[in-house]
Amino acid sequence: MNRHPLKLAALLSAAFLAATSANAADRFDAAVAHAGRPPADLTRDTLDHPADILRLTGIKPGMTVADVLAGNGYFSELLSYIVGPRGRVLMINNTAFDKWSEPGLDQRLAGNRLENVTHETLDLNDMKLSPASLDAVLLVKVYHDMYWVDSRPDSPWPKIDVGGVLDQLYKALKPGGVLLLEDHSAKSGHGSSDAGELHRIEEAFAIKDFQAHGFKVAGKSDLLRKPDDARDQITYKGPMVGKTDRFVVVFRKG
Repeated sequence: MNRHPLKLAALLSAAFLAATSANAADRFDAAVAHAGRPPADLTRDTLDHPADILRLTGIKPGMTVADVLAGNGYFSELLSYIVGPRGRVLMINNTAFDKWSEPGLDQRLAGNRLENVTHETLDLNDMKLSPASLDAVLLVKVYHDMYWVDSRPDSPWPKIDVGGVLDQLYKALKPGGVLLLEDHSAKSGHGSSDAGELHRIEEAFAIKDFQAHGFKVAGKSDLLRKPDDARDQITYKGPMVGKTDRFVVVFRKG
């Protein structure tokens, strides 16, 4: 007869969590180790730690996931392997992101090599996503771009209603669905003011922004933190490439 039922229950719970974590690690690490990934992706892995970041979402085989402003599809390909043949990945770009992502975008999708990935070129202000159709959404280093306003007359970048985009994503998520947000940190108190010049955004501003549209914070990660980043230089070119402080927040739809 067991005289310590609470201790036994705690041990069983710990064992279950450990087993769950091991299974998750297998799934996400396997995606990163998948044969045939482009060489440029393998180089990027060392900076982006994709298995650890995607593990935060709990995405499983059979799920439907949207990679919003996916660029050349680095994360879309990993998601393709994670959700498997019964799952689906929406690889969403607008016209400008498609243009900036060549030739890597075409090479990634050539020959229908990712059969469960659907590439869609959309106006973010009207994505026409079906209600409660998504299990998860990724916004990786692109949320700040929604606040970028390019005043040049010939600019290919459209004006985006950020609140409208967040409302669309919230409605498209299933109850309990998750949204993974990763972006380059701006200085405290800067809000979205550095989105255009430095391509950064403040974490506290982002959290309030998403919470205002119904999202609940479910978790955070410090894995991509760089305390030495002064947060005063541009992120996507020059000396700060791969060296920026990045925040990671997982939101959940209640």
